Amino acid sequence: MKLLYFSWIRERVGLAEETKRPPPEVKTVGALMAWLAEQGEGYAAAFADPALLKVAINQKIVPPTTPIADEDEVAFFPPFTGG
Repeated sequence: MKLLYFSWIRERVGLAEETKRPPPEVKTVGALMAWLAEQGEGYAAAFADPALLKVAINQKIVPPTTPIADEDEVAFFPPFTGG
């Protein structure tokens, strides 16, 4: 799956995007964030508080309970405001 990181998440992870294949037991956005938090220091810092993150699958904002698939594009970004 293609993972995209924006703003301070990108800075902490050290990448703007990457392709990863999570283990089969990682079936939801929330489980993906927990798994990513275990992938190293930068990931741990970026995903330490999932409540601070917004997630989009295939350019649609989704909650942590949303199922994921290998062919998905998953984007992580901080909350935003309109104006």
